[in-house]
Amino acid sequence: MLVALRINNFALVDRLELDFAQSLNVLTGETGAGKSIILDAIDAVLGGKVNSRMIRQGCDRAILEATFKIDSSWKQWLEANQIDTLEADCLVCSRELAVANGRLRSRCRINGVLANRQLVEELRSRLVEITAQGQTINLLVSEKQRDLLDAYGGQTLLQQKQKVATVYNSCQQAKKTLEKYRKSQQEILQRQDLLQYQIQELSKAELEAPDELEKLEQERERLSHIVELQQLSYQAYQFLYQTETEEPAAADLLAKAESAVMEMAEYDGELRSILEMVQSGLAQIVEAGQQLYSYGEGLEADPERLGEIEARIRLLKQICRKYGPELKDAIALYQQLQQELSSLTSGEQSLEILEQEYQQTQIKLQQACTKLTQLRQKAATKLEKQLVKELKPLAMDKVIFECHLIECEPNINGADKIVFYFSPNPGEKVQPLGIIASGGEMSRFLLALKACFSGTELSSNTLIFDEIDAGVSGKVAQAIAEKLHQLSKQHQILCVTHQPLVAAMADAHYKVEKTIITDSSSAQHSNGDSHIPDIRTVVRVKPLINFQLRIEEIAQITGGNSAADAIAFAESLLTKANNYRNSEQNS
Repeated sequence: MLVALRINNFALVDRLELDFAQSLNVLTGETGAGKSIILDAIDAVLGGKVNSRMIRQGCDRAILEATFKIDSSWKQWLEANQIDTLEADCLVCSRELAVANGRLRSRCRINGVLANRQLVEELRSRLVEITAQGQTINLLVSEKQRDLLDAYGGQTLLQQKQKVATVYNSCQQAKKTLEKYRKSQQEILQRQDLLQYQIQELSKAELEAPDELEKLEQERERLSHIVELQQLSYQAYQFLYQTETEEPAAADLLAKAESAVMEMAEYDGELRSILEMVQSGLAQIVEAGQQLYSYGEGLEADPERLGEIEARIRLLKQICRKYGPELKDAIALYQQLQQELSSLTSGEQSLEILEQEYQQTQIKLQQACTKLTQLRQKAATKLEKQLVKELKPLAMDKVIFECHLIECEPNINGADKIVFYFSPNPGEKVQPLGIIASGGEMSRFLLALKACFSGTELSSNTLIFDEIDAGVSGKVAQAIAEKLHQLSKQHQILCVTHQPLVAAMADAHYKVEKTIITDSSSAQHSNGDSHIPDIRTVVRVKPLINFQLRIEEIAQITGGNSAADAIAFAESLLTKANNYRNSEQNS
């Protein structure tokens, strides 16, 4: 519920603070008095379109602030959007418009937190709904009529509509996958040829051990240096164990050292540990010499094996360059290529599976659309009856309204095109709403439609009507006034009107008027010697808080003056409206 509205430097408003009632609020005033400016401000503060002309002349900034009363159901939404809850369960929306360097800047805040356009629009849809005769053009669009019918159908229908959207997206994805698969058949065949060639090449290489190349290179080094290894092993054997020169071998020297230390140990037992080390070294030297001798004796040249190794190394290095960089990478790739080829060679089966999946999603989509159509038909029948019922008190007791469902190709919104058909006069055939309805009839149609949605989740807490009663008078105006009163039992209503019958029904009445003021902060006089106040036009809104003020305003609306007959008529309207409200409360 809109509790308060604060406006600074917006259009013709310099400063304005308004408090609104919970039920039916009516704004009246002369044509051009600025009534629509108040609604424009509400629209702007909730993310409506703005331009630099909306900032009051002579100012570089405008500030709008709307305070709403909310309940506990808002807590989750506020937390989800990281917005703090204010005291007294209030939600404050503000918007600042500023002009700098010829460019308009706009900033929206929710409870002081900067908010983007998407978030503000989401908030707006939950807080208010603004209806004007100029908006009836939207009602003539089939897509809008479809959305209205779906919303009227309630959660069951909306959930089914969401299922249709989900299945439709799955169907489109399946179709896209199938078409992509079909288009890529040539690429798949080319890929198969490449895979077969690569697999054949890797298979022929008989790759097994990741360290094969390293081992082959070690073996190649050994076979390439057989003579050097033989010579060096024999030379090392001589140095260690048996020499042919006059110089003693290492084993002979260690034997002499062993003899000396053994003799020393006979005199000093602590040297036995050293003796053991010398003896151990002698044994290892002897063993090393014998092994070197055996190694040298076992070496023999094998040119044929060396040639095989050289060829194998060249092959493995070529494989690594193409499929590596390491041999282990080539082996892993070989396994991967085999798996990919296996999946591609089952292409015919995959194509059949994709075709079956697409057909299945088409069937599911058709089934979901059929169920949605059934729910829409049920909702359409209900809406037809209720809308006719709501129109009858609005001097349209012979009206015919039909909601036609026209079959179309399944899409994300189902397989139905919705068209509202309408006949306001007896004996006239029904035709599309936009063809036959007049302006006054569309006004009543809109009001009746709002009444149909009253109490549903689609309906906002605050409904705003901008001259919804334009083009009607007499009994029809009275019927509209009573309908607005009935709506105000469940919603806060803000209504701009020129109808005295509607104004008389208000629970809170505001008079909007233009007035001339002098602005002391004017520019200097042309001679620069003094300041001359500017004459400015501003919009003022005056709450009519007592019976007499309301009588005078309604009389002004009725007769354009405050003559005795207009005063009497205004007083009778207020009395009649008060009696009607009392009878409604007692019934």
